[in-house]
Amino acid sequence: MKSDNHIYADGKLAVLYLRVSTEEQVDNFSLGTQEEICKKEAEKRGYQVIEIFREEGRSAKSITGRPVLIQLLEYCRKHKHAVQAVFVYRLDRVSRITADYLAIRKKLTENGVTILSATEPTGDSPTEKLVETILAGFAQLDNDIRSERSRNGLKARFLSGMVVTGQVPLGYAVQAGYAVKNTTNWDLMKKAWDLMATGTKSLQEMANLMNEWGLKEHRGNREFIIRAQRVDVLFRNKFYVGVITSKTYLEEVKGQHVPMITEEQYYRVQAIIDGRNPNKVALAKRNHNNPDFPLRRIVRCGVCGLGMTGGWSKGRNARYAYYRCGGVCKGIAAKSEILESSVVQTLKQITPKKECLDLFIAFLYRTYHERLSRLQKIKSAADQEIATLKALRKTLVEKNLAGVYSDEVYKEQNAVIEDRMTKAQVVKDDATIDKYNINDVTTFIRTLLADLGETYKRSNLSQIKVLLGSIFPSGLAWRQNGTLNHQISPIYQSICTFNNGAISSCAKGGS
Repeated sequence: MKSDNHIYADGKLAVLYLRVSTEEQVDNFSLGTQEEICKKEAEKRGYQVIEIFREEGRSAKSITGRPVLIQLLEYCRKHKHAVQAVFVYRLDRVSRITADYLAIRKKLTENGVTILSATEPTGDSPTEKLVETILAGFAQLDNDIRSERSRNGLKARFLSGMVVTGQVPLGYAVQAGYAVKNTTNWDLMKKAWDLMATGTKSLQEMANLMNEWGLKEHRGNREFIIRAQRVDVLFRNKFYVGVITSKTYLEEVKGQHVPMITEEQYYRVQAIIDGRNPNKVALAKRNHNNPDFPLRRIVRCGVCGLGMTGGWSKGRNARYAYYRCGGVCKGIAAKSEILESSVVQTLKQITPKKECLDLFIAFLYRTYHERLSRLQKIKSAADQEIATLKALRKTLVEKNLAGVYSDEVYKEQNAVIEDRMTKAQVVKDDATIDKYNINDVTTFIRTLLADLGETYKRSNLSQIKVLLGSIFPSGLAWRQNGTLNHQISPIYQSICTFNNGAISSCAKGGS
């Protein structure tokens, strides 16, 4: 812009406003080309150009973000009636929004300034002003058509299952407009999903682990650590199951990317997360396993009946493991090795005889086949429910697109379907038949139950819970005098006494 040292007193004075957006910066539409044409038109009309305002790389879709235009308006205000005209290459250089253009023209007119186009019929006559307004309207029409084409293109891209925003969740990357596996963090994110599905970690614990693994989110050039709230968002994202969703478009479409997890695992995680939300029904509970204290919550306090917790006490030279009452009986405590030794001795005393194991295995086979039939019916019903819900969702989307259902009705009904889908998927997952492998169970019994005490020592946490839960259905209680109070299940009572009649009657009652 030229220096503002003086204003000519004689003749008609004008300024030039030149603008080019980033996408318009081509040779035949450059600022230099605009300046040359505008100067010739000003000279032809008898105006002397005293200032030139250049705005480069700015869009005309709004007034904001155009500092040179603001300078032009302020310049004309300061030199009210001294400058008679603003020359532009085309009217859309001022604004592509009709309302904005008319507001700018009004402000300039109040200062005695007319907008003149170097390539369009503009002037002060009523006809020329009408044409000017129509041309400004055409600029907005062109702008609106471009925006509509862009929106339609984005929606078509979305409906085809491709990413629209260019943003993909952790584990994926964008290449040539497609979502692909991110070789840097795909395996880590898959590991996070698998761990979350176990129900043993809270959102905060998952956030801590993911940060320890080096998982980071990038937005632009900035890197962010993962927080618990972000973990909740990540594990709610259907992108990982191969589905594209959008806040703009209500539909859910199958993506063209590779799914990271199965649909069953996704809904399992939803149930686990919802289980920590007090406003929702808990379909899955957090697992409180602790390898240092396998009897935690299994052994109860013999005074108040609450499950005992585990913890470490610091001595002068070492740390010591203790089980303590989790209630008001703070004095009820036992060293870890003493309590676990008592459990081992109790198990050794009730170790079954070989003859009894054969009878018990026969009972398990019969019970297994009965349960197998029941689980197949449950799984079949869950599959049918899921298929029905998917069909309902498809119909819901079609009616929403056809205008039968409003967006509000769609969101409400889709939420109901999503909730039913989660419950059905959890039921189906819980009814998975391969969890009940009778051969594995009988092998475990024949090879490990020869000595229940040694079995306890070699078992993992899950096996310990199954073992103690089946033998002591009412649990184990630790007394102040250091003894265990327990009641053996009817089946194990029969096993210990080895009575054919007792086994037979117990099996009937236990089925």
